[in-house]
Amino acid sequence: MVKIKNKKRRIAILTGGGDCPGINAVIRAVTKKAILKRNMEVIGVLDGYEGLIHNRYRTLSFDDVSGILTLGGTILGTTNKANPFHYAIKKGDEIKFSDCSAVVLSNIEALKIECLVCVGGDGTLWISNRLHQLGVPIVGVPKTIDNDVRGTDITFGFDTAVSIATEGIDRIHTTAQSHHRIMMVEVMGRKAGWIALHAGIAGGGDVILIPEMPYQIDRIADYISQRRKTGRLFSIIVVAEGVMPMGGEAVVQKIVPDSAEQLRLGGISLVLGAKLEKLMELETRAVVLGHLQRGGTSTPFDRILATRLGSKAIDLIEEKKFGQMVSVKGNYLAAYPLEEVAKGPRLATADHEMIKAARAIGVCFGS
Repeated sequence: MVKIKNKKRRIAILTGGGDCPGINAVIRAVTKKAILKRNMEVIGVLDGYEGLIHNRYRTLSFDDVSGILTLGGTILGTTNKANPFHYAIKKGDEIKFSDCSAVVLSNIEALKIECLVCVGGDGTLWISNRLHQLGVPIVGVPKTIDNDVRGTDITFGFDTAVSIATEGIDRIHTTAQSHHRIMMVEVMGRKAGWIALHAGIAGGGDVILIPEMPYQIDRIADYISQRRKTGRLFSIIVVAEGVMPMGGEAVVQKIVPDSAEQLRLGGISLVLGAKLEKLMELETRAVVLGHLQRGGTSTPFDRILATRLGSKAIDLIEEKKFGQMVSVKGNYLAAYPLEEVAKGPRLATADHEMIKAARAIGVCFGS
């Protein structure tokens, strides 16, 4: 009798949304554990959901993921412009949107995978939930520098972004103090102010402005005036890109019709800085850290966290816990429903203990 070999089990992994320090550590952990412990074949989908729409992927071997732990970015590529349910198709200057989910489902079926591991933030995981509802076995891994994914205490990439932002604030202190200036440091954060909050506290920011708490410029001016009366002749203002004045709107840098986030934010520090300079007659300068917070190698904390999350994703596959995201709860990893993740980002609240602690030491939030 001829023995028929069992067909090797196969999984796929994609990385969607913005790039983030630590993604390669997740890809490495998922691939190595799948190969070493489960004898699986791993398919890497290229450029996020774009790869599922256009059927672009590669097989990942053990050697392919060796040596990528310290690399920034993602070896698979990523995009935040490929929502399969609302996919932008350009024809000249015209943009039309199409539902390509049927194509994606067909391509996933052709891959004959046991599970699709989706590494991403709230947007990527929202799409993951939609695909799971259509029958795709999915396990999610939370990834974003913004730390705003619902259902997890922390996301990998956040620690790196905070470290970079804090270093920037530290370096601003000396020139602010020397010239008696107001220095604005703008960090990322469209809807959630976690980077500004953490880096602002760690870097000794005097004013911290976050999207969850609209500011009043008069309150900021009064606070800085009081500082000057007590001999503190400079002030550091840490501001998230998505902040807005009371009753106003965020500063829009550009409109990108084919992007998931059509309003590209940025420049609030320049706008607010100019208004403060005119109002207070004090020299004001602004620094926009931008994509520096996303780039480069990740911190040891993020590498460890990403490795743990990737390893846990394989456990959820073995347990057939599809439609779940790997979640950090205290010191432990758990499963959290993608259906709950899809309900929206995790935002800071005015009664959060970090905001209370910052207020207790004299930090102004402009509200």
